[in-house]
Amino acid sequence: MTQRRPLLEFDHVTLAYGQQEKASQGGHVAIDDVSCSVGSGEKFVIIGPSGCGKSTLLKAAAGFLPPKSGTVTLDGAEVTAPGPDRLVVFQEFDQLLPWRTVRGNLTYALRRTSGRSRADVADRVEEYIAMVGLTDRIDAFPHQLSGGQKQRAAIARSLACDPSILLMDEPFGALDAQTRTRMQQELNNIWRNLGTTILFVTHDIQEAVLLGHRILVLTPGPGRLRALLDNPHEGTDSDDPAVLEFVGRVKALLVDTTDAEDASMAVKGAGG
Repeated sequence: MTQRRPLLEFDHVTLAYGQQEKASQGGHVAIDDVSCSVGSGEKFVIIGPSGCGKSTLLKAAAGFLPPKSGTVTLDGAEVTAPGPDRLVVFQEFDQLLPWRTVRGNLTYALRRTSGRSRADVADRVEEYIAMVGLTDRIDAFPHQLSGGQKQRAAIARSLACDPSILLMDEPFGALDAQTRTRMQQELNNIWRNLGTTILFVTHDIQEAVLLGHRILVLTPGPGRLRALLDNPHEGTDSDDPAVLEFVGRVKALLVDTTDAEDASMAVKGAGG
């Protein structure tokens, strides 16, 4: 795999909830001593069993949750608060302002986060709406959209603001299987056009393999690094025998209860 410049870095990060209220106990530890980096222009996927801290790690990257110990840095600067350089697409459909159209949602976001002229904003809104295939719904309100269309609009809104990294927290988890497959394909197509750095959280192994250049596998909570895998099958059809074999190997890491070191050595391409 091509070596990418580190953009987002987790350095011995431990994350806990309730740490302020329960300082003596340290709170409930969700992530324990995780170190890894997301390369510039990379699609980096985090996967692990329910409750392992996948979304918690993403929240730390977004600046929503400060580390109990360790540091999170973006392009060398420590992450201490949310910012427009890190935009999040959540699983919930209702992320759009309900009183604004699709066009209005993107226009409002761009005007809040950039110094672009009105004409430039209007052109960029139409460009990114077309990129996600919603030109015919550009003047529709959120209640007039399907779940998949709402997610497309939310993705377009985030990408139009040109973040350094797009954080996606199981964004397709609530979609039906057919729409989910289409959205996965569209995300890959968008990445090929833009090369945006993406940190993607999922519990779906096939989705992780289809989307990720690298896959971070976490242990059951508190989440620790079980393996970090180079994925030679990114963008490959899920029915390919080699893909299915790789999916099986990732699944084995998720269900295996052996030490993380032993598990990571079992998969070629695992790294720290």
